[in-house]
Amino acid sequence: MPKTENPRLLANRRVVSLVYDGLCTFEFGITAEVFGLDRPEAGPDWYQFKSVSLEDQFLHACGGLTIAATGTEADLHRAGTIIVPGWRGPDEPVPEQICKALVHAHEGGARIVSICGGAYVLAAAGLLDGRRATTHWRFAEDLARRYPAIEIDASCLYVDEGDILTSAGSSAGIDLCLHIVRSDFGAELANMVARRLVMYSHRQGGQSQFIERPVPLRREADRLSSILDHILANLHHPHTISSLAHHAGMSERTFQRRFHALTGLPPLKWILRERLEQARILLETDSAEPDDIASVTGLGSAENLRLQFGRHYGVSPLTYRHRFA
Repeated sequence: MPKTENPRLLANRRVVSLVYDGLCTFEFGITAEVFGLDRPEAGPDWYQFKSVSLEDQFLHACGGLTIAATGTEADLHRAGTIIVPGWRGPDEPVPEQICKALVHAHEGGARIVSICGGAYVLAAAGLLDGRRATTHWRFAEDLARRYPAIEIDASCLYVDEGDILTSAGSSAGIDLCLHIVRSDFGAELANMVARRLVMYSHRQGGQSQFIERPVPLRREADRLSSILDHILANLHHPHTISSLAHHAGMSERTFQRRFHALTGLPPLKWILRERLEQARILLETDSAEPDDIASVTGLGSAENLRLQFGRHYGVSPLTYRHRFA
């Protein structure tokens, strides 16, 4: 939990999921699961979650469901985080009332988030003009054609522009929501939520949406999984492509290709990410000095820890510790 609070952080925890007729139930379910469940271990300042409709009170949703929103338009105006969980279709016009409400909320300081096709709603409201954004890869070309003022990144999982956040298709919304929890509450609590979801705790936003090749054969996957376990258990040791490929019983070229296909990242980038994630957890939960954290995570020195941590998270290790320890 952050030690110090400010009005914007507190406002961000008032979360509204904007529901609509034809609601995408999977995308909405992500928002309810991450932000809408009680989590006593998170303390009293966990998210306050509402679903709000600016259309009818009772709505039809995918899968033959009928749902009723739990909140009111007043909750939308008070929200610090508003999420648009998908949209009913690329060719479905976005009502002016929704566009105006989102623009008004954004002008008032709200953080606006879209999952998958929800980017169409943000685009229709003009909130993505001049910004980088993403959506499901199969919508990317169409969205770029309709809204040329948006810089569409069709390859990444999510884009965080601070006050506007967009995710790729479906399950990438989980990654984005966990990223929001991590930004608001720190890595330890985000990892706890991820474990409850039986999810990998952290996939970077820049990680690719695409699986480059079919899932590896079981024997190959087992070999690579053992390598991942070996790395995580020995982050403090130096690792090279040569040593890892030898450990996996593959040529360096084959190892790099297979590793990237399994994790979405080159080996050394994946290792750096895991070292920084471990450093972040230690900054939250341990009083060790930066030199000690750098040593145990394999980052080598406090100077390199500061450099890599600041480059990756946009904040110094000590500033991060002050906020979340």
